[in-house]
Amino acid sequence: MKGDKSRFWGAVLANLGLEILGAALFALSFPNPLIEKGIPLLGWAAFVPVFILIRRISLVSSFFWGALYGFAAYSLFNYWLSLFHPLAGLIVNSIYLVYLGLLFPLLKTADILLPRKGYLLQWCMWLAYEYLRTRGFLGYPYGISGYTQWTVLPLIQIASIFGVWGVSALVVFPSAWLGRALGDWKAPDGPKAMGRALGGFFRREYLSALLWFGCLSAALVYGLVSPIDYSGAPRARIALIQHNTDPWRGDMPAYWQNYRVLRRLSDEALAADPKPDLVVWSETAFVPRIYWHTNYRSDQESWEIVRDLLEYLSRQEIPFVIGNDDARREGNGRGGWEEVDYNAVMLFEKGVNTQAYRKVHLVPFTENFPYEKQFPWIYNALKNADTHFWKKGTEYTVFSAGGIKFSTPICFEDTFGYLSREFVRAGAEVIVNLSNDAWSRSLPAQNQHLSLAVFRAVENRRSMVRSTASGQTCSIDPNGKVLALAPPFTEAWLTAETPVVAYDSLYTRWGDWLALIFVAAAFTLLIFIGALRIIILIKNRFICRRTISAGSKG
Repeated sequence: MKGDKSRFWGAVLANLGLEILGAALFALSFPNPLIEKGIPLLGWAAFVPVFILIRRISLVSSFFWGALYGFAAYSLFNYWLSLFHPLAGLIVNSIYLVYLGLLFPLLKTADILLPRKGYLLQWCMWLAYEYLRTRGFLGYPYGISGYTQWTVLPLIQIASIFGVWGVSALVVFPSAWLGRALGDWKAPDGPKAMGRALGGFFRREYLSALLWFGCLSAALVYGLVSPIDYSGAPRARIALIQHNTDPWRGDMPAYWQNYRVLRRLSDEALAADPKPDLVVWSETAFVPRIYWHTNYRSDQESWEIVRDLLEYLSRQEIPFVIGNDDARREGNGRGGWEEVDYNAVMLFEKGVNTQAYRKVHLVPFTENFPYEKQFPWIYNALKNADTHFWKKGTEYTVFSAGGIKFSTPICFEDTFGYLSREFVRAGAEVIVNLSNDAWSRSLPAQNQHLSLAVFRAVENRRSMVRSTASGQTCSIDPNGKVLALAPPFTEAWLTAETPVVAYDSLYTRWGDWLALIFVAAAFTLLIFIGALRIIILIKNRFICRRTISAGSKG
């Protein structure tokens, strides 16, 4: 009895060790407080402890271990989310507690159904999970395994064909393969036993390993020969203003101070030689609502700062792109009017707002919660936590100014591949992202955001510039190389010489086709193999009963 208890608790401690190691490898693969840009190499083995754990645990306990891993991994990886909003960290970590709690039983089912080849199905299932969790209201692209490779430029060029999903497919496979190879090995057996396990598994499963190696080699060759040569392309000079404040923190004196910093930095950029073609202020860099106070004058103090801004802009020959709260009165569908707010980008030419874009993909919970009637207690909790809800925009606006056509995904929006793709398909020649990550007070948070933006440039073969409140303000070329980067957490301006390239990539044409193949393959194989096993089981039982029946008669 004592020996059974000892073995039980030993197994639990070993499983906890695998959970902790897996969560740590996952977090360290991405930008983190210890390594500024993350450790891409760890991404290739980040899930080995997870797949080993799947092999060790039972189907019944898999939900618990999956939930624990999901909560632990995202608590480490996205530690800065709690600074964004009192509920943000808890909500996101709890969501991944549920997601991984559901995924682990599916992965274990694959292991049970296919004891030898289950790792291939698990690989497909993991990639399907990575794609599906970016969809819908709860869509959240942070933590996709392919993003660990954002600094490995030769590898990520395949994103122009497959999106980030092609990189993820290469990165996740070694974890699934090694996890199955080492799934039956136990640490007390020693390193020689580990070597024998790996060698024996390779002899049985060498074909899949060689195919993966061939795909990796092809990807690297493609990455070396495919980068866009934009040396002869026209250039746009875009001045990016980084004011190094969270504009939403403060009162009217703080708004004036922030506005003066924006003006001063803009004037410095405009005085440079040669002059920029365009000046860009970050997401909601100017807080008082320009359209609202121009038309309704509900607050005299706010109108005075808005008037000063419009007078300043009217004297400029260069177009200004400004993030602002676009508030206005709209019909409520019941014969009345209501005040609505859009997180918007406005183009000003000589003081006149000539075009606007309204954010179409809002941040769940902190910018939008459409389930007030279904979950009133969540809605009220968010409102009581001073959440600023926005109305969703509907158009993929393409601006035309400064001699270029550009679109302006706002903050979180440049983390979604489909959004930048839609802008490019609508005619954008340059992607201009306006972000505010100042609330995070975290360089890892800003670098994690930058790592996703790099893929948007490669996927669509478009230059991207980012104007941010506190970092990472930068210019990214169509090959994913960061050409210029302003120092984070400083008042700065950066005039980026941006190549204007209009090359339609296969990803721009076809979108997330590879991810959809993985989703279809995972569900089809799981259902087909499960049904086949059930049919075989029923058939065997039927044969067994007939044999017993025949024997009893004999």
